[in-house]
Amino acid sequence: MKYCLKAIAAAILFSALLGSCVRNDAAGAGKKIIIFQSKVEIIPQLEEAARAYSAERGIEAEVWGTTGDDYYQRLRTRIANNQGPSLFSLAPGSEVVQMANYLETMDNLPFINDIAASLVIRDGARPVGIPYTMEGFGIVYNKSLINPAEVKNYDSFVKMLKDKKAKGINGFGLSQESYFLIGHILNHPFAVRPDMEAFMEKLSKGEVKMADTQEFREFARFYAAIRDNSYNPLEVNYDRECGDFATGKTAAIHQGNWAYGMFSDYDIGFEMGLLPFPLGGNDRLAVSVPAAWCVNSQIPPTERALAKDFLTWLYTSSTGTRFITEEFGFIPVVKGIAGGRLDPLSAEVSRYASEGKTIPWATNLYPAGIVDVYLVPVAQQFFTSKQTPEQFLAALDAAWAKATGNKGSN
Repeated sequence: MKYCLKAIAAAILFSALLGSCVRNDAAGAGKKIIIFQSKVEIIPQLEEAARAYSAERGIEAEVWGTTGDDYYQRLRTRIANNQGPSLFSLAPGSEVVQMANYLETMDNLPFINDIAASLVIRDGARPVGIPYTMEGFGIVYNKSLINPAEVKNYDSFVKMLKDKKAKGINGFGLSQESYFLIGHILNHPFAVRPDMEAFMEKLSKGEVKMADTQEFREFARFYAAIRDNSYNPLEVNYDRECGDFATGKTAAIHQGNWAYGMFSDYDIGFEMGLLPFPLGGNDRLAVSVPAAWCVNSQIPPTERALAKDFLTWLYTSSTGTRFITEEFGFIPVVKGIAGGRLDPLSAEVSRYASEGKTIPWATNLYPAGIVDVYLVPVAQQFFTSKQTPEQFLAALDAAWAKATGNKGSN
């Protein structure tokens, strides 16, 4: 008998859980949207925003919770079972590719042309994702030690390194963590190319090589100059990299606006800025988005329209934009939205984006696992040897070939 009771209780629980996930189309079609997204830290604020939207628009908006770690798998399962949300988030890159058949085209949103084209998430030419916020990386620099007008290309960058070294100051710092050692900085020779995606596809097929490409040949010279004129990043972790910068021991580091939080424990006596990595005279910051809003293309048209209305409200109304800047703490991606309490590095990311001076994150298109498994050993070997730039590029090409399973490019 007790097992029967347990079975009945389990069935009731399952029914209740299922009912909480499935919309009652007969009662609520066209009157309700369901929001499901991965950024756990904004869920309370998003719930408050949903209540504000409901109050202003008269449309019910329900926010599903998540732990974050299992978000993407839960999303795919629910959509495959026709229980998907109206509005959900995806990370740029592979998630968008895998979910392309479930993504509504966003070209009729009234504010989409007020977002920098490089930030809109696309499936081919089709806009399918509205960016949450922006993050950018390049050279975080001490304004008391570096004049950005004097760091414009390879020669001026090397001159800066040597001048600082002569004064007992480390000119430029990397750190030992995989993306801070090679993953992010390798973005630049890909991203300054106008054919970035096509080039990466050809590289993975073995049709081109880094060693034969001008942008990568110059990048290898930059990397060698850093090795020969700066500390060894293999001996420096992220904490020390940021600490040496905060205390004036290092004039500049290769980081992004996310690093600003690392400086809260220091009494910093200088202003800092963020400038582009000057590969080939590049004057654009590497800017992308950590996640994007997508509308479920499989739900009824009236519900799709309401999901888009929520996004329009969020990005254009005074209430919605207040949530973006003050409650979510996001850098605004839509032109005309005044930034909230932005730190100096985030303010620089916002400025470059508003001026259209950005390059994309090739990192979103790297083969899975390539940085940790294949690229880091190449970088480690370079910083513990006297490899030439040419040898370094040959090793990078070999690593990329191994990561993509392309034996013909070795």
